[in-house]
Amino acid sequence: MAAATATALESWQAAAPRKRRSAARRPRRREAAPRSPKAEFESDSGVVLRRIWEAEKDLFISDFWSSALETINRCLTKHLEQLKAPVGSLSDIFGNLHLDSLPDESDVAPDSIPRETLVTGTCHLKCVCYGIGNFATCIIARNQLTFLLLLLEKCQIPRSHCWVYDPLFSQLEIEVLNTLGVTVLSENEEGKRSIRGERTIFYMLHCGTALYNNLLWSNWSVDALSKMVIIGNSFKGLEERLLARILQKNYPYIAKESGDDK
Repeated sequence: MAAATATALESWQAAAPRKRRSAARRPRRREAAPRSPKAEFESDSGVVLRRIWEAEKDLFISDFWSSALETINRCLTKHLEQLKAPVGSLSDIFGNLHLDSLPDESDVAPDSIPRETLVTGTCHLKCVCYGIGNFATCIIARNQLTFLLLLLEKCQIPRSHCWVYDPLFSQLEIEVLNTLGVTVLSENEEGKRSIRGERTIFYMLHCGTALYNNLLWSNWSVDALSKMVIIGNSFKGLEERLLARILQKNYPYIAKESGDDK
């Protein structure tokens, strides 16, 4: 037994220790040079701009965009008719601007083609956008921004005549908006913007009720309201969701609009 064990042990040879490579001959791993904050920033903004461009292409060929164009065009047509009509009361102003729901597919002629440009008249429109959200990270906010950009194009509104604001905007998003050519407001107006006699579209999807109330308060005259178009929440929907006493106390101008419509 001992001889067998010795024979088995002789068949094993101790491994000689490996020679270590000298540090001088060992190939070094090449490390990527650190990117400057500016390069990192430009890379991120490029990614966001590409995503906006892709979203714009998808929206442009969608049925939703075609339906929205029909609705907005009807609104702008009524808006122009209202401007040409004799000055009426606040009730007339609100009544003329109320729209039906989006058209069903059966209501749209099969060979109808969306207008290249919308009916805007001879006077140039301006546009103000509130509360669009963090479009760099949120796809819903990005789609809302894409809709705005297409709307500006169809209404022939220069991007330099569009003002945008959201307190949530990051520095990256502000830089992207500047690259797109729109004007980013530096202060929170809280919706208290007077149109100062200029025809203005307010693009404010899903904004707080106070923002709509402040906007009406800042333009509470027949002349000003007749020159405004608001793309946003339904005032009728706001009225239905809020108690009458809350509406009257906290949002009196939305309550007045609802009262004038009845």
